[in-house]
Amino acid sequence: MGDIENTSNPDELVEIRFKNTRKDYFRNVNQLKLEVGDLVAVEANPGHDIGMVSITGDLVRLQMKRHKVTMINGELRKIYRKAKQVDIEKWEESMKREHETMIKSRQIATDLKLNMKIGDVEYQGDGTKAIFYYIADDRVDFRQLIKVLADSFRIRIEMKQIGARQEAGRIGGIGSCGRELCCCSWMSSFSSVSTGAARYQEISLNPQKLAGQCSKLKCCLNYEVDAYLDEQKSFPSKARLETTEGIYQYVKSDVFRRTYWYNSDSRVPTGQIGVPVERVHQILKMNRKGLKPEKLIDISESGAVSDKPVNDYGNVVGQDSLTRFDKPHDENRKNRRPNKRRTRPSGQPGSFNKPAHHNQRNNQQGNNPHRDDHGGHNQGNPNQEK
Repeated sequence: MGDIENTSNPDELVEIRFKNTRKDYFRNVNQLKLEVGDLVAVEANPGHDIGMVSITGDLVRLQMKRHKVTMINGELRKIYRKAKQVDIEKWEESMKREHETMIKSRQIATDLKLNMKIGDVEYQGDGTKAIFYYIADDRVDFRQLIKVLADSFRIRIEMKQIGARQEAGRIGGIGSCGRELCCCSWMSSFSSVSTGAARYQEISLNPQKLAGQCSKLKCCLNYEVDAYLDEQKSFPSKARLETTEGIYQYVKSDVFRRTYWYNSDSRVPTGQIGVPVERVHQILKMNRKGLKPEKLIDISESGAVSDKPVNDYGNVVGQDSLTRFDKPHDENRKNRRPNKRRTRPSGQPGSFNKPAHHNQRNNQQGNNPHRDDHGGHNQGNPNQEK
């Protein structure tokens, strides 16, 4: 929406992003021409801070409805100017001190025997203030900690408690899907996740697979729950089906293929039969009336589902086999004898042709008695002395 005329944001409100996921909203009082990615100096309490422009235009109003906006005396803070080279250098020097400050503050908290963990430290752009993000299960009295930190680092101290999800977002990492964590890339608010989201999606309740790097349930479990719930509104109950062939027990369901899987013996996982949801409705109505169909499903029907797995994916990126560079394995190479001596073609000097049985006989005898001193063969009687 960068090329759309700004109509709903006449006050030129701008979203500024700071370290990791911290964002806030400021008023462009000086009518600066700002673009996404510009470094700006903004109003702070006290002093000024350095941040990067993340959103401008009409989208800022929509984002402000979703997030808590920080105000001073009931008004939004201001954007002073675009960051100068002096501001950027001082800001970079402050960032270099963050890791060392975090390590020392953890040691101080351990010495004071406080049941808390300092997860990250963020310095203000002018280096006069630092925010200490900490995690704690219970209430912590860190008044003494603030005094020690202020005396050690000679800065203003602000303590801010965060949860395990916020800590993972600030630290960052790669998820099990192979992509950057959602909490550190685009998520700005965290909604509660329950195990019911996994049950609706027929996901195995394995804590090791459902938990993310923050040791909480993965946020992505909520992404498709609404689609599953909407689709399951027309599904029948997961009851057993009675036919003249026998009783079939419910095993599992495939929501988006609209298929229920049944088995005649629940103790044996094999032999599952896929039944469309419409057919399940029919059989349940017949069972309520005391009737039983002859078969669970007719294989000749178009709605029948095979119990064989179907590959519903394709090689759309043109990837080749992983073993395409391996040397081909030839089974006949084992039976081949190496060609120790290459015979010369006839007609060249020193060439001769020997039958195969003659070479074998000479190899068995070891030294050839019919050779002359010049390497030739005696064409006479082999029993005749030379």
